[in-house]
Amino acid sequence: MELESTELVVSKTDVPVTVSQPLSLSHRPGERQSSIPTVLTLSTPISFHLIRQLSVVPPAGDLPAATPEGVCARRERHGKIGVLKSSVNGASMNTASLKSPGQVSVSDKMDRLADAQILPSVEEVLAATPFIDIHTHLYPPSFGKIGLWGIDELLTYHYLEAELFRSSHIKPEKYWALSKREQADLIWQTLFVENTPVSEACRGVISVLNEFHLPTDRSDLSEARSFFNAQSVESHVEKVLEMAGISTVVMTNDPLDPVESAAWMKGVASHPQFLAVLRLDRILCTWSAHWQVLASQGYQVDEHASGKSAAEVRRFLLDWHKRMNAVYMAVSLPDTFAYPQETVGNRLLKEAVLPACRELGIPLSLMIGVRKLVNPALRLAGDAAGRSDLRALENLCLAFPDNRFLVSVLSRENQHELCVYARKFNNLMPFGCWWFLNNPSIVEEITRERLEMLGTSFIPQHSDARVLEQVIYKWKNTRRTLAPILSNSYRLLLHDGRGVTRSDIQRDITRLFRTNAESWIGAPNLASRAPTQV
Repeated sequence: MELESTELVVSKTDVPVTVSQPLSLSHRPGERQSSIPTVLTLSTPISFHLIRQLSVVPPAGDLPAATPEGVCARRERHGKIGVLKSSVNGASMNTASLKSPGQVSVSDKMDRLADAQILPSVEEVLAATPFIDIHTHLYPPSFGKIGLWGIDELLTYHYLEAELFRSSHIKPEKYWALSKREQADLIWQTLFVENTPVSEACRGVISVLNEFHLPTDRSDLSEARSFFNAQSVESHVEKVLEMAGISTVVMTNDPLDPVESAAWMKGVASHPQFLAVLRLDRILCTWSAHWQVLASQGYQVDEHASGKSAAEVRRFLLDWHKRMNAVYMAVSLPDTFAYPQETVGNRLLKEAVLPACRELGIPLSLMIGVRKLVNPALRLAGDAAGRSDLRALENLCLAFPDNRFLVSVLSRENQHELCVYARKFNNLMPFGCWWFLNNPSIVEEITRERLEMLGTSFIPQHSDARVLEQVIYKWKNTRRTLAPILSNSYRLLLHDGRGVTRSDIQRDITRLFRTNAESWIGAPNLASRAPTQV
């Protein structure tokens, strides 16, 4: 196959530069790929940001395969995202595109996909597109032991601890007295050896082991422990994010957590793939137990949040935003959350948090519906979900139109109502299938509903990972679950009279898993928002 010309589109107008690198093409899945020298000619310098795949799409009937590793460009971390247009043997072809706002995909009839080509194309684009993980509990290596990783942490994740107590006679108090290694051994023996690991959380561990080519059916964990003990955390983090297909991890950072705040105050090295979030739970939900921490740091606050307290909390948030370079603020709220009910938390929300978010130009994330410690003996595994009255969300969106809200609700019964509110308020961005909802059957239902009601104007998923390697199976599951959902939408569109191209698919997937997050956070180049060393 002879490549005659290529053109790189980087914005509303084409900007000329010269770049030379190979372009690998394959006509059908399974065919040998060929490497073709490629010259991209532009007149102005440009750098690339996360071009993971530029795969050429010929007319329907001659669809090339994409590879997860990317076709003609390696990952870079700065600059603009572009679109490659090519001509092979005189035939016009459009590539998969990560486009700037303002670019419009035009579906040429000759490029439209046949029904049978849609699912493979969606699977390939999902596999090749680097995602932004908008909410996690992960940390870069500079945070030391705060960041969790390895087989013992995977097995003692609170999802699996809850399952253990259903399949074992051990009492919680006896379990908590065990060492981490002993707890992991017990969970492995109970859930993976004595029982078939068919639950979502158990299958996740199996998937991680399999991705690292470790045995999944042994009676002990010796080989897995040897493998993880041999890893360098720095290179392991990079490898895991690559395996998961994510470019950016958004953390959860609590300035009132004594261990984490100490790390920030000592100074932590920035990491271009980890971005900070200012978590507010202890301020908005348990102020009476934590106001003295602010007071001890020189902020003039009191137990009742009276007087100068709101202004001082705002100053505290601005100081910590400067230290963290946070991309948004966040709070996890109970199912009983109501606004504008008169509470200390609501007063601080109105007078400190929302004004600070407006001043900084960042959104507030509301994760609504948790019922904390319904069974305190289980600790983290003892939380539950409750249905919320989302009129509180309506009141916030209406009263504060200049604030942007990222919203995830924990109850399955609240999902439709959230979609309806998103249709009424364009300062509301639904995101993810949180916690107990992150199971394929429920993810499928919620995502179909959102596509039908909101198009591609939402963020389908976040990992919520607490242990590093969880991102591997969580994003693998997301891609596997989303492929038939998106394909079905495109097939319905095709049969209703409008075809789709691979460029359309790439644009939509990029919007769902990248652009919506970038635009909502207000950071087109997310790498520039990494925390600064202090």
